[in-house]
Amino acid sequence: MIETLILSIIFASFVCASIPAVLFLFNLLRFRAPLLAPIGIPNDLRVAVLIPARDEERNIAACVESVLANSGVDLEVLVLDDGSADRTGEIVQAIAARDARARLLHGQPLPAGWNGKQHACWLLAQATSAPLLLFLDADVRLAPDALQRCASQLQASQIALLSGFPRQITLGWLEKLLLPLIHFILLSFLPMGRMRKTTKSAYAAGCGQFFLAERSAYFSSGGHSSIRETRHDGLRLPELFRQHGFRTDIFDLTALASVRMYDSPGAVWMGLAKNATEGIATPARILPFTLLIILGQILPALLLAMWLTICTMNLIVGATFDEPILAHAVGAAITLGYLASVLPRLLAAWRFKQPIISALLHPFGTALLLIIQWYALLRQIFGRPVAWRSRTYSSATGEELS
Repeated sequence: MIETLILSIIFASFVCASIPAVLFLFNLLRFRAPLLAPIGIPNDLRVAVLIPARDEERNIAACVESVLANSGVDLEVLVLDDGSADRTGEIVQAIAARDARARLLHGQPLPAGWNGKQHACWLLAQATSAPLLLFLDADVRLAPDALQRCASQLQASQIALLSGFPRQITLGWLEKLLLPLIHFILLSFLPMGRMRKTTKSAYAAGCGQFFLAERSAYFSSGGHSSIRETRHDGLRLPELFRQHGFRTDIFDLTALASVRMYDSPGAVWMGLAKNATEGIATPARILPFTLLIILGQILPALLLAMWLTICTMNLIVGATFDEPILAHAVGAAITLGYLASVLPRLLAAWRFKQPIISALLHPFGTALLLIIQWYALLRQIFGRPVAWRSRTYSSATGEELS
């Protein structure tokens, strides 16, 4: 009975590691960088880059300057200073004084029921008449051809919302351990082929750091005013577009954009936890996700360590297995399960320029990710507020508390 249970666990671990690995490999072929438009797509693309900024004096100049360095599009840059207590507005005003394409807007008091970022994005969208709207986080840096390639891709693909995942700059140990998991989760659990064939909201995916939207689709769907309470526009905005029948897609921006999301372990923890209950850490998703991660990403390393220990001990004492064929089959399943769990991370480290240590410590990173998901859910259950950007929100409704 015990042997049957052990064999069942080993088999389940192998399956739960292999299926995401296979999907990852297929998705890796589909997850490409935006391409320049073919002949026939106009090059005089008009794009408004909309940047909500709150206490971003360390980031805003480099962000805006990287946008202004773009070519191949007719662009304007609108930065909304959302009640900053630092020099954010002053820095943007100085840039605007020497480049007429940049403009500074001032935020308004946050209305009841709104999240700060969503309100800022909504105000920015209403301040321009450009046919293409790029919502960009202030810590993102663009390559000089990023806007032209993304705008061309959006028009050529006939999609209404294009989102991209920039290269993640990771300096601290917790950044290196956790942030590369963004690509792993995306490519291991989202069937991108199916996502591109349907507008069902169940296949919605995006990155809140970079959203390029067609203006008419944005306003006809309600844009950020329809997701005003969310802290997770990376998921909710594509869902909204798809609910209104618009196509959305995601692309690899590793060569076109970079970002350092968090600059301390505490910021990494709270930054990942603040959105978790709108994504993985919902009551309906967290249990199956936890089981999949434990069986497919954590257990394979533990099983391999145990198997190698048993084999080493047998070698030392000169013992042999009673059923060598079964023992070899078990060893092969354990080894292949471990390789299936770590191979996607090694490929991601190469493809997306991630730290190799993150791939090697994959079981620890995924275990810590699970802890953050449960931490976020428990905070919501017990009504603990979420603090971010000097604002405090209800963990249950998203409404600002202070």
